[in-house]
Amino acid sequence: MLSSLKSSNRSHIGSFTDSGSIVETDSSLIGASEEISEVQKLLENISSPGAVHMPSVHHFLPHLLYNPSSLKPSYQKTKGRNGVSMVLGVPTVKRAAQSYLLTTLQSLIQNLNQEEQNKTLIVVFVAETNLDYVLSVENEIETQFSSHVESGLIEIISPPASYYPDLTKLTPTLGDPLERFQWRSKQSLDFAFLMMYAQPRGLFYTQLEDDILAKPGYLTTMLDFAYTKIAANKPWLIIEFCQLGFIGKMFKSVDLPFLAQFFIMFYNEKPVDWLLDDVVTVKTCNPNINQKMCLEAKKAIWMQHRPSLFQHLGVHSSLNGKIQNLKDKFFGKMTLFYPHKTNPKFASTESSIASYGKHTLEGAYLGKGYFWGLYPKAGDHITFKYDPPINLSRYLFRSGNVEYPSDRFYNASVEILPAEMLDGEVTVTPDGYAIVGKFDKTGLAEGFINPKLFPISEIRLNIHSKSGNWVILSEVLIETKQES
Repeated sequence: MLSSLKSSNRSHIGSFTDSGSIVETDSSLIGASEEISEVQKLLENISSPGAVHMPSVHHFLPHLLYNPSSLKPSYQKTKGRNGVSMVLGVPTVKRAAQSYLLTTLQSLIQNLNQEEQNKTLIVVFVAETNLDYVLSVENEIETQFSSHVESGLIEIISPPASYYPDLTKLTPTLGDPLERFQWRSKQSLDFAFLMMYAQPRGLFYTQLEDDILAKPGYLTTMLDFAYTKIAANKPWLIIEFCQLGFIGKMFKSVDLPFLAQFFIMFYNEKPVDWLLDDVVTVKTCNPNINQKMCLEAKKAIWMQHRPSLFQHLGVHSSLNGKIQNLKDKFFGKMTLFYPHKTNPKFASTESSIASYGKHTLEGAYLGKGYFWGLYPKAGDHITFKYDPPINLSRYLFRSGNVEYPSDRFYNASVEILPAEMLDGEVTVTPDGYAIVGKFDKTGLAEGFINPKLFPISEIRLNIHSKSGNWVILSEVLIETKQES
């Protein structure tokens, strides 16, 4: 069965060969003449008398005939990783409110061990045609996950503007407002493009979103579950690892062409998750059977795994103005803080940020909970003092948590008060603290300390700008080195 899956997994949306950054689409470039020739042949076949014409993507999206590069990414960052066990598709669009993409990628990656990473490909599909925006997303990912982009674990692509029809000329359906109709129609086309790009790259494909969290070991759990069903000769079309929308829906890659074509055929008729349900209904339900029997037949090929392995994280939908505070009840309890009971004893703590309720700074340091503070502003600080001073070797501060990912440090530095400054080797604040790190875009700050700065009497988190959110300190890890 697995060998047949691999041998069948060959067709794809186009020829994606550019491993750099921008894929040129000008028809005057080298190679475009061959593509135009192929399109001309297609047109000739369509117009030739007496021939039987099988439908293709061009019948449902005829505007694609006018640009031979419409089915190639306009931007592509890839190392060409192929033959993986799992391709994870992460579509993302520009949001008017908070972006959760980096948090999503961090969760997906940190919950894979090295062996699992080697058999995985994460394709980030930036479903925008503004190249400046696409490049800004690429830069954020490259900055935060450079080693994983370099290894080929993460790929970044975006579609050409010519892939999309003129959505303003389509007639809305289902009584939806125009904005929602255009948003969901585009989403169906986005999913089809991403699926067909991913189709030849791996054995299985899982559709995700850009605002989710994953459980540790999720990949091995997914593969084991799929292999078990295949070995038991239980045919399936979908395995569901999250009950919400299209999140965590796993497919065999050989089935993606059928799904993508279905989405393209009906992209402007229904939302894409409704279309997925329609696919299963078409495959399983006899019009003469009752609804209960139909549901049972659908469950046979749309399998569910419990507990869920993915959880919806965001609040703001990619549809502008829509609030979507959805949670998967089968995901289980989420980790709101990461305790460390071995942090060295402090002499005192100080915070100019008012704490909320029982969420104290001392509790966060001692691993009893998390610190939750009200609206940090420039000049605020959190300080840990040590007497006697400590040989601080490593620190890690994590802000935000899965319930409130936006409550994190956005512009804050980690500073220490060492016994002796190293001239020219560290940046020193006006009040004599050495700057040793800063919080990244996911709200994490971690680093190692030069032993020449030992011992350390204070660690300070210094806030440099006003925040529109509260702040959560969900992990405090302080490691020391014994004197030799």
